[in-house]
Amino acid sequence: MTIDTGRSSPAAALAGLKVLEIAQLVAGPMAGSFMADLGADVVHLEDPSTGDPHRRVGAARDGVHLWWKVAARNKRSATCDLRSADGQELARSLARWADVVVTNFRAGTLERWGLDWDRLHAVNPTLVMLAVSGYGGDTSRRDEPGFGKVGEAMSGVVNLTGFADGPPLHAGYSNADSLTGLMGAFAVQAALFRKAHDPGFAGELIDLALFEPHYRMVEWQVIVQDQTGETPRRSGNSLPGFAGGVVNAFPAADGQYLTVSAGTPRSAVTLADMVGEAMDPGAPDAALAATSARVEEKLAAWIAARSADDALAALAAKDVVASKIYTTADILADPTYAERGDVIEVDDAELGLVKMQAVIPRLRHHGGRVWRPGPALGADNELVYRQFLGLTAERFAELQRAGTI
Repeated sequence: MTIDTGRSSPAAALAGLKVLEIAQLVAGPMAGSFMADLGADVVHLEDPSTGDPHRRVGAARDGVHLWWKVAARNKRSATCDLRSADGQELARSLARWADVVVTNFRAGTLERWGLDWDRLHAVNPTLVMLAVSGYGGDTSRRDEPGFGKVGEAMSGVVNLTGFADGPPLHAGYSNADSLTGLMGAFAVQAALFRKAHDPGFAGELIDLALFEPHYRMVEWQVIVQDQTGETPRRSGNSLPGFAGGVVNAFPAADGQYLTVSAGTPRSAVTLADMVGEAMDPGAPDAALAATSARVEEKLAAWIAARSADDALAALAAKDVVASKIYTTADILADPTYAERGDVIEVDDAELGLVKMQAVIPRLRHHGGRVWRPGPALGADNELVYRQFLGLTAERFAELQRAGTI
């Protein structure tokens, strides 16, 4: 088990990148989280009196909320009253300091605060700005509130999730928010690449709506609708697209569920042979689908008669890809996770040693590290305002007394 307590390595891929987050909750800050993990110096602005609402979301231990410890790790917390003129000026100064600004406030709110793209681009002409919103900054819905679950619903992915005879299902976590953060972080790196290679780079605005990442990821849904006139439907745990494939979740004799994935002709033929069926991968789709249904029925009975471990061992011996459906307890006990070093321990001032995900993705030569869990509210005010912005002690104290920071 690795214990990370120091600052991020200067050799990390994004060391030296300066990021300002005028954002809260999940989607915007998730983009910053990926960058912070790889060494970027991320300043997360929070309201002086309430902080980011994310601090109070999810499970808690002894009154200490846990999600925040991971969501805000490797970041700086600086308080700033963005509703005040002095706070808005501080934010613009930080945008001048930053290479990247990440925000997920509504367009009209940012304009009212003087923190919209036009104002920030004016103070920093090479700024890269990621603006996450519910429906896009150039639509008639630009000032409507948006949340990840609505983004999932709009994307088409929820309509495809669940069983044919049941209701559509959302994922069990902040799916759209997280994917938006990931796509946003990717878009920022694309813009920074252009900045590094274009002497005339004049800044970049990345306008990303919460429904768009999932919409893009389900690559086949639009072309299928367009070319066949058929609306893709829910298909449970099966894999649409290959009539002979067998992809499903099956209960074993000990109550554990297994996922079996035979989604290629070769693996489907192997699985069919294993349960006593003959499959011709060159047969018409209708015949393949009928064979696949028989294979799945026999496979379900075969797994149900065995423990999960015994079934997995027999499937592995035939090179059939399968896995237990992991709980978090399974993850923490799994040897592959341990070999990858994907679970680390971090020292937290309130909770002591806490386990969380390691930095993913892993870069062999320029990887990141977790050097702190989510910080206390305003923990980095002096560093951000005195060192990064160069405020005098007198001005810093004045802003404190006024409640601006």
